[in-house]
Amino acid sequence: MAALTWPIAPARARSLFPGVMACAVVAAAATFLGQHYGAPVLLFALLIGLGMNFLSSESSSAPGIEFCARSVLRIGVALLGLRITFAQVATLGWQPLVLVVLSVAITIAVSVVVARWLGFEPLFGLLTGGATAICGASAALALSAALPAHPGKERATLFTVIGVSALSTFAMVAYPMLVKTLGLQPQAAGIFLGGTIHDVAQVVGAGYSLSPETGDAATLVKLLRVAMLLPVIVVATLITRARAASAAQASGDADLVAAKRPPLLPGFAVAFAVLVCVNSTGWVPHVVQTIGTDVSRWFLVAAIAGIGMKAQLKELVSVGLKPVVLMIGETAFLAGLVLLLMRWLG
Repeated sequence: MAALTWPIAPARARSLFPGVMACAVVAAAATFLGQHYGAPVLLFALLIGLGMNFLSSESSSAPGIEFCARSVLRIGVALLGLRITFAQVATLGWQPLVLVVLSVAITIAVSVVVARWLGFEPLFGLLTGGATAICGASAALALSAALPAHPGKERATLFTVIGVSALSTFAMVAYPMLVKTLGLQPQAAGIFLGGTIHDVAQVVGAGYSLSPETGDAATLVKLLRVAMLLPVIVVATLITRARAASAAQASGDADLVAAKRPPLLPGFAVAFAVLVCVNSTGWVPHVVQTIGTDVSRWFLVAAIAGIGMKAQLKELVSVGLKPVVLMIGETAFLAGLVLLLMRWLG
């Protein structure tokens, strides 16, 4: 994984320690608040990190904060693979699989087109559309790690995490009422909730608030959406490779073309795929799966804390109304699309 080698040299560890500890403290505080007040933990971590962004300007803390925002993030995304097995996918049948693939692909494609129409970089549409269509803040962080670096990338990532977390919380409350209004049966209700709500925790909360059967179906469909993270990361990486090659060719340096071309799959995406395969064998003890999932959650919380600390509040406030309209529109579009596909697929 980029910028991560083991074991870390003692001098390197000492330089990382202050910033890593700052991110760990924010992660612990955000987890406590999330557990006691029922709000998204990642959103708490981001807001607390924003409040402590002065630390990123201190030479003692900056290396550790950068380490969490990059390397710890990639490990956390890789460990998401311990949530998924091929058997889970098979139990749902082909209809939910087709529904998930189509809804994710169409939502991201429409998001890219609309983002360009609104005057944004198309990659912003890929970021927000991927977060909406796949798994909320976790997808936003994973896609951000795979997309090419540019001046507004961190601001776009922060905005996406805030927006998708807020919309996911709203959906957790509103969508169960919508399901009752539409008169959907338990399994159909679970497919709708799992196919539309952004974050895993909110899917679980909404599904099991209706019935165990609805909660089980919602969770499995949601895991299918999480599995879509890998092919979307491949697409993001192909875009990064194409842009890097184009920039290098413009400079006329053939060696730079090869040097700037990143691997087709980033290390964390390969690790994600490997963990899914290993987890599907049934050889991974349940306790290891639980520990891996918990470590993944902690790492992602610490990473978003680091991203918040690196942010400049002025830039975040200046995003304007159009990105808000884009994300609300993506959420509404996904809900309507899933209902349409459910009817079409029977």
